[in-house]
Amino acid sequence: MKIQLFVLAFVLFSTEFFGQENLDDRYYFTEALYENLSDYNKKADAAFRAKDFEKGRELFKEFTSEQLAGSYMNNFKFKDLRKRDVELYDFDKPTFLITYASWCIPAKGEIPAINELAKEYADKVDFIILFWDNRKTVKKLSDQFNSEISVVYVDESENNGGYVVKQLKHSLGLPTCFLLSEDKRITSIRRSIFSGPATDLETAYQKNYIALETSITKNLVPEYDEVYADNVIVD
Repeated sequence: MKIQLFVLAFVLFSTEFFGQENLDDRYYFTEALYENLSDYNKKADAAFRAKDFEKGRELFKEFTSEQLAGSYMNNFKFKDLRKRDVELYDFDKPTFLITYASWCIPAKGEIPAINELAKEYADKVDFIILFWDNRKTVKKLSDQFNSEISVVYVDESENNGGYVVKQLKHSLGLPTCFLLSEDKRITSIRRSIFSGPATDLETAYQKNYIALETSITKNLVPEYDEVYADNVIVD
């Protein structure tokens, strides 16, 4: 009888303990990277060594859409400009997350386009700019973004964000834009649109605005786009 009671107690304990450990059966971004990044890097490196840049772009699109999209972004931690810890899951709306650094020149017209879209979609989307820089530098750079955008950073020199840096920066480079659903599932990953040096600012802005809005309405708020279309008055 004592043995039976012990076995029953052990089974109940094991079910409760291990059940809690396995409550979250999501497939995470870091898992997808671990399983697929090495193969992608080999193919991409070969394409760029051969100067086949179109092939490189195709490989990135294939890798992100087939291997990473659908996984859930990990609850990475950053710092805000007040040096407070910020977790990705603190943002409860669908999320537009793009990574920058002071030494990385953004695409011409991209920041004005993001600012305009942040104003338009602020009630439906959280816009996050993640810098790989120190606070002093990020604070200066943050002036170019409007108040609807959350500016956060990871300072590599502090040696306390290595995990985030490895997964979000070193895996895909920068700038990289992640479009995340409300529950932080990756719906799309995209590169910036870099116009040629001869392209004027207004044209570059329009290209970025159209491309970014298309991504937002398609991946983050498709119902918003449908409702808007249904209410357009045609003369």
